[in-house]
Amino acid sequence: MVDGDRRKAQILEALQQAEKPISATSFAKEFSVSRQIVVGDVALLRAAGENIIATARGYLLERESEKLISKLAVQHSPEQTEDELRTIVEHGGEVIDVVVEHPLYGELVGGLHLASQQDVSDFIEEADRLQVTLLSELTAGIHLHTIAYETLEDLTEIKAALSEKGILYEEKHHSA
Repeated sequence: MVDGDRRKAQILEALQQAEKPISATSFAKEFSVSRQIVVGDVALLRAAGENIIATARGYLLERESEKLISKLAVQHSPEQTEDELRTIVEHGGEVIDVVVEHPLYGELVGGLHLASQQDVSDFIEEADRLQVTLLSELTAGIHLHTIAYETLEDLTEIKAALSEKGILYEEKHHSA
């Protein structure tokens, strides 16, 4: 068994080299410890200033991006979630997170990091498997997404496609 400091260093090294998220379960198997030990190790690394993001598929190290970043306000039913996410990705966007306004806690942010149709499929399958409540269900479907994209044309296409589907909040709000 690897001691805590060495294990944390190896987790960080693995995340620095990873292209895809690495789950706490896979780290736990690798180091022959419980998943909870890994969660604690990652919490300590984050507290020490490491920019580790927890996603539904595992941990990622946040990297500087050359992409443009915007927030989109959207509103839709839980049944439209997959269509919304697929539309953003199809038009060149990466869905970085989801943000909702909570009456007690203020902003709640959930990391998504969905950059491909396969990422969206994995996310939807995991949500179905876990039978969880989506953050957007806390706010009658109104939420924000931080998205990354290459060009302003990508952003224009994403907004137009979401508007056409009745998902882009600003468009519905102003026309009402």
